[in-house]
Amino acid sequence: MEISGENLYSCYQCGKCSAGCPSVDFMDLNPREIIRMILDGHEEVLNSQTPWVCAACFTCSVRCPNEIDVSRVMEALRQIRLRRKYDAIRISDISPEELMKLPQIALISCFRKMTG
Repeated sequence: MEISGENLYSCYQCGKCSAGCPSVDFMDLNPREIIRMILDGHEEVLNSQTPWVCAACFTCSVRCPNEIDVSRVMEALRQIRLRRKYDAIRISDISPEELMKLPQIALISCFRKMTG
């Protein structure tokens, strides 16, 4: 929460962030679950692939009734993992069949993340 600067305590778990997410079908934990795990202090949230699958399209942030920038939280989780030198998902680990099913915004996001 400190890295993202977001007040996650205002989240009342309505699920609008997850309902609007174009990448949620490819996530191991949906955005609502990520927020809950952070609030509950579960370190294993850092093992989730969700922050790497996140398209950073800001749909979740726009839909949040409490104006939590969930995309910023996902970015913070990526930063924590990188600082701790955890392995991230690699595009080569995704099968061609799965790549064809991904929303285009996810592919654009992947290229953005890879190129900085």
